[in-house]
Amino acid sequence: MFFLLFFLSVTEVCDRPLVSSLPPSSFRSSSQLSTSHAPGFAKLNRRDGAGGWSPIISDRYQWLEVDLGERTKITAVATQGRYGSSDWLTSYLLMFSDTGHNWRQYRQEDSIGSFPGNSNADSVVHYKLQQPAIARFIRLIPLDWNPNGRIGLRLETYGCPYTSDVVSFDGGSSGLLYWLTSGLKRTSRDVVTLKFKALRNSGTLLQAEGQEGLSLSLELERGKLLLLLRKGRTSSTEPQRLVSLGSLLDDQHWHHVAVERRGSHLNLTVDKHTERVQIPAEFSHWISQKPVTSKKNFNGCLENLLYNGHNLIELAKNKKQQVTISGNVTFSCAEPVSVAVTFTGPESFLQLPGTTMSSSGGVSIGFQFRTWNKKGLLLSFELPQQGGVAWLYLSEARLQLQIHKSGASLNDGQWHSVELNSRQGRLTITVDKEERDSSQASPSFPVTVESHLFFGGKTQFNGSQKCRNLFSVFQGCMRLFTVDNQNLDLIKVQEKQLGNYSNLQIDICGIIDRCSPSPCEHGGPCSQSWTVFHCNCSDSGYSGATCHSSVYEQSCEAYKHNGNTSGHFYIDVDGSGPIKPQLVYCNMTEENTWMVIQHNNTELTRLRPFTGVNQYSIHFDYSSEEEQLLAVIKQSEHCEQELSYHCKMSRLLNTPEGSPLSWWFGGPGAGRVQTYWGGAQPGSQQCACGLQGDCVDLQHYCNCDADRMEWTEDSGLLTHKESLPVRSLVLGDIQRPGSEAVYRVGPLQCHGDRNFWNAAFFDKETSYLHFPTFHGELSADISFLFKTMASSGVFLENLGIKDFIRIELSSSTQVVFSFDVGNGPLEVRVESSFPLNDNRWHRVRAERNVKEASLRLDELPVATQEAPADGHFHLQLNSQLFIGGTASRQKGFRGCIRSLQLNGVTLDLEERAKITPGVQPGCPGHCSSYGSLCQNHGRCVERANGFHCDCNLSAYTGVFCQTEVSASFKSGTSVSYTFKEPYEMSRNSSALPSSIYSDMTLRGENVSLSFRTNQSPALLLYVSSYYREYLAVLINKHDKLEVRYKLDSSRDTEVLRSKVRSLANGQLHTVSIRRLTDSVSVQANSCALPLDPHCSLHIFYLAHFLSPESDDLDADLSRLASLGFTGCLSVVHFNTISPLKEALLRPNSSPVIITGPLAQSNCGSAASANSYSAENTHHLSDQSGSVGSGVPLVNSIRIDSALIGGTKLLYLCIFFTGLYL
Repeated sequence: MFFLLFFLSVTEVCDRPLVSSLPPSSFRSSSQLSTSHAPGFAKLNRRDGAGGWSPIISDRYQWLEVDLGERTKITAVATQGRYGSSDWLTSYLLMFSDTGHNWRQYRQEDSIGSFPGNSNADSVVHYKLQQPAIARFIRLIPLDWNPNGRIGLRLETYGCPYTSDVVSFDGGSSGLLYWLTSGLKRTSRDVVTLKFKALRNSGTLLQAEGQEGLSLSLELERGKLLLLLRKGRTSSTEPQRLVSLGSLLDDQHWHHVAVERRGSHLNLTVDKHTERVQIPAEFSHWISQKPVTSKKNFNGCLENLLYNGHNLIELAKNKKQQVTISGNVTFSCAEPVSVAVTFTGPESFLQLPGTTMSSSGGVSIGFQFRTWNKKGLLLSFELPQQGGVAWLYLSEARLQLQIHKSGASLNDGQWHSVELNSRQGRLTITVDKEERDSSQASPSFPVTVESHLFFGGKTQFNGSQKCRNLFSVFQGCMRLFTVDNQNLDLIKVQEKQLGNYSNLQIDICGIIDRCSPSPCEHGGPCSQSWTVFHCNCSDSGYSGATCHSSVYEQSCEAYKHNGNTSGHFYIDVDGSGPIKPQLVYCNMTEENTWMVIQHNNTELTRLRPFTGVNQYSIHFDYSSEEEQLLAVIKQSEHCEQELSYHCKMSRLLNTPEGSPLSWWFGGPGAGRVQTYWGGAQPGSQQCACGLQGDCVDLQHYCNCDADRMEWTEDSGLLTHKESLPVRSLVLGDIQRPGSEAVYRVGPLQCHGDRNFWNAAFFDKETSYLHFPTFHGELSADISFLFKTMASSGVFLENLGIKDFIRIELSSSTQVVFSFDVGNGPLEVRVESSFPLNDNRWHRVRAERNVKEASLRLDELPVATQEAPADGHFHLQLNSQLFIGGTASRQKGFRGCIRSLQLNGVTLDLEERAKITPGVQPGCPGHCSSYGSLCQNHGRCVERANGFHCDCNLSAYTGVFCQTEVSASFKSGTSVSYTFKEPYEMSRNSSALPSSIYSDMTLRGENVSLSFRTNQSPALLLYVSSYYREYLAVLINKHDKLEVRYKLDSSRDTEVLRSKVRSLANGQLHTVSIRRLTDSVSVQANSCALPLDPHCSLHIFYLAHFLSPESDDLDADLSRLASLGFTGCLSVVHFNTISPLKEALLRPNSSPVIITGPLAQSNCGSAASANSYSAENTHHLSDQSGSVGSGVPLVNSIRIDSALIGGTKLLYLCIFFTGLYL
């Protein structure tokens, strides 16, 4: 907020009565019940006549008007009913005017139009105006009155005299030129204040010259005030628009303007709205030059034009030399009388008399209108000779007569003139005559107007009823009505002497620009109709009625807890605050979630000596803006940035006692000089090796300072947040012959979200935290997470004298957002179909703005309540903000509240909880809410701030154990995983022991894997014991799946075959096998067998358990194994072991042996391409059994032994042709 200094020497008391001493002639009214009820009796506390004013009819078309005699400053209004009666007002409107015409409605807080009236005939209701009004005439319009009486009124207004100097310009070459005195001391501050009243919507108000041909001008353009910067002194120079303020400023009412320059900053204020802009340094002083001539000079009046306290109008009137007058300038403000009417709704219309055929054989109708609506009926009249009706209307902001169109963009709020002429059989419609936009039609009949002209939304012609719905209602203003070039007097219409009307506001244009200033935040474009505005938030990154709430999360940590994995995300660090969203990379592959912000050079960069260059300076430009960077660093728990210097005869910090030869800048803005290196402490002038004491030369604190001919390096992480990010490097010792250097500055990386995990636990209903008063006068958003086992409680409450705001858990399934801003309580409720007291985190987001209130719970649909039609009062709170409890007698909250943000600002619950009895900082126990994110048997592990998924018992990896572990196999690739007990392991074995301890007897197994291949036949899995019992999974020569079990050497092998063909088709297939004692079930491609006969395998029962007896290895399997496996194996799981994952991720610490090429890939992803379509397919010759013969590979199947259990020896090894176990 910027404040302007005005030149008032004393504070004047401005509250003296203005009405009580006026003569009766100063009062006018729409009507009077009798002479004793005349308006002259409407003086406060007077009992003359009938004790006040009453009109003949009590309706909303009545008014009472007072002429104060001259323009006066009005600060308050008081009303009273008619003495000794049942007649009083309960609400009313106030209008002000300088001329008795062109009234302006006074609005409280720019939105509320009505004033509260009386509750009886004698008490006085006094209302102080929030902003004083300057006017000569005041008009009061009754809205509601005692239903058991009629309109009755006595009133008083309070204020003081108002003095002003006025000058009028005709819009031609007239103007004032103020010459700065050459000897006047120049200051760094200039202030210009004025009021203006415009008779035309465009024109130059003010112009100031700077140095080197620069000029600033204030120009009115289509009712908006623009601050323009020009280079050069010709009007043809295209100006730069610095700012635009205000709207509808051509309404012939006074508007206040102030321009304050402080150095290179300039504040522009129009009425109550201020914008700050930067101007060129050449404008540090204003000078006088010949003004730029403008095609459109200002047409209207200026009042109290002050420059640094000098009254320029007074100087001009007194013909002082500093001010030069040019053109037609007068020191008064004569205004043309232009009576406008306002069409407010569906029943508004204006009926005016028509005309007969003129001697020229035609008719002429003219008027002006302004509106925001795209549609609306403007004019209709009867065609008596043809028995028809003509309609002139707006459709999609185009003017149409029946189906003929003219004009463009007519719903822009500007005045547009319309002329309808019929001459000699040709009908012409002209829109905005100055722009020469017209269309013509040639009807086959003469157009005459012999009865009535209807303007607005009502037609009363015979047979026209069925056509009324074709046209939308016109809402807007009209003026300057002419018929056959004769002006029509609307005051006579108001006095019922001419025509007729309904639901019109006469002698006032009540148009309001709801988009100035724009209620749309974060750059969302604003559009409007007569009654509402609309914000287009589609490209802003924000949502809601006013584009207030961000659609993005505030950190990578928040995205992770929504179930997202690594990738690029938009981050909005301050939610609904002013900082824009930024695109960052979220690395979620580690236990910590890293936010990565790149700059323009993160690669290793080589430097060599260059003639004449003693220092290299490298600047880094980040992908995020300055305020975004600083907010990320502040919000994160930890930030770091790699800083590396590889050197060859290139000293770095010149340790231990010399001046640094190189340094870097880090921190906010351009950064501060830093003379330490990565891995060391700020201010130490050391590198990491100096801190650790292991530099190559212990006499120095950096490796590079040893100045050796060999390559060495100083590298490490910068972790001091106040020094981040690195802004630039200055490298100085690279000019000597033989010097070389390579540097690298890594991206900025941060993890941890201090706001996201900021929490407090309320263990009693009477416990609470309190914070300063919440300020959300016109817009507010509140978001937080909660978890509880209680069925009700107040999350948040802030009270005022009458106003309040509250969010509560009203029942175990309902959250309520309620508030009162002076026009009655309003509630928004969201009902959940599931209990909310389940001790899991739930998210609440509430928002209130000038258009609506909304509440969202988790991902349930948003509940909304529209604001009252006449807008909101400001939310006026004065108590402390209570969190988890309440100042009233409501029930407090028991449970946890986390990440509480008000208007994008996080409240530090933890710090306040540390000093508050009954409230504990932090809130453990997150797996109950987020544990379901851990997939594929991953285990949720609690952390103080959050959780992580332990994937050790899963065949998958990744932040949520969601990433398949896959490998591409060639025909010569094999992997062996051996189970052994540590105390029974053979000493000469080359395999490492497994960490899994098996049962004495293997009573069953759970086996799953996915595969993708074009090879058939192919052995996928082989599990074998020392005694030659085995389990084999394979694709036979018919491209079908086979599962073979041999658990008794005295019996034949049990074979299960699928009925599904084409498993060797290069697509991804999944197999799951489960055995418990003598029961086996198999699933293929997620088909639960044998429910689907087309994909089922037989379920059978084994008659015997494993025995120590053994036979030779199955010859068919041996021949099949010799072929190897070409394809993809993925997520291989055997009981609690993931052998393929161990081989790929931990080959040196697991009991695995890898032979041949084994490459990790994403071939196991369902979305991955067919990586094996080009591989050779092996087909064996038809032999007995289901597989063919071939030459065995050397050691293709190893038989290793392991002790499983303690009493019964069972030697077991699991093999794959691609992967052996």
